[in-house]
Amino acid sequence: QVQLVESGGGLVQPGGSLRLSCAASGSIFRASAMAWYRQAPGNQRELVASITSGGSTNVADSVKGRFTISRDNARNTVYLQMNSLKPEDTAVYYCNAKTPPSFRTDYWGQGTQVTVSS
Repeated sequence: QVQLVESGGGLVQPGGSLRLSCAASGSIFRASAMAWYRQAPGNQRELVASITSGGSTNVADSVKGRFTISRDNARNTVYLQMNSLKPEDTAVYYCNAKTPPSFRTDYWGQGTQVTVSS
């Protein structure tokens, strides 16, 4: 069982930056694959970025070059650094964990709202 708590969302102007944090419970974090998803009103939840236990990352084309995912295993935390934010980045952002051995069970945080508006 993994519990995830996101923080760092808020209101930001276009072109601004935010850093989201996701604190995870349990020692299994180090071996888990982590990801950030987002869901805008009327849209399906979509994958934004992911990071393996070994630190390999992948980001969606829509945010490539602007968003960076990272993890700090000593703090059981995964981050999403978001730069050059656009209004279309507005969404609820969710932290996701997949744990070994199967990596088939999804754990979700409660979500944090990001609003990009002038």
